[in-house]
Amino acid sequence: MKLFDSAFGIHERALDMRSQRMEVISRNIANVDTPHYKAQDIDFKKVLDDTQSDRRLAATHSGHIESSEPLSQAERVFTIPFNTALDGNTVEMSVEQAKYGKAAAQYQATLRFLESDISGIRKALRGD
Repeated sequence: MKLFDSAFGIHERALDMRSQRMEVISRNIANVDTPHYKAQDIDFKKVLDDTQSDRRLAATHSGHIESSEPLSQAERVFTIPFNTALDGNTVEMSVEQAKYGKAAAQYQATLRFLESDISGIRKALRGD
């Protein structure tokens, strides 16, 4: 149904991207003591711009479902550290923890937008 495809707008994809970004940041935190590990992040703005430019393939049948594929390596960027460790590790625990906290807050905000959209659809279906 087209109503449900467009009802959530960009928030559905944003939620997926924010989840993947939190995974990347948590991987950085988990590898804080791994020698020569290079911290990564996701350029959310670039991914969002790519999503909005609608570079998806056209479906050949209306029953086909779009897949939400994980990020490619090209959409991940290496972070530039303030201080590199002697062993070549670029993860800075305090920076990564701050990024994770901010990413978690952004994830919650996106969830709230989706909850609001769902609430509006429920009200419309009930006739409120």
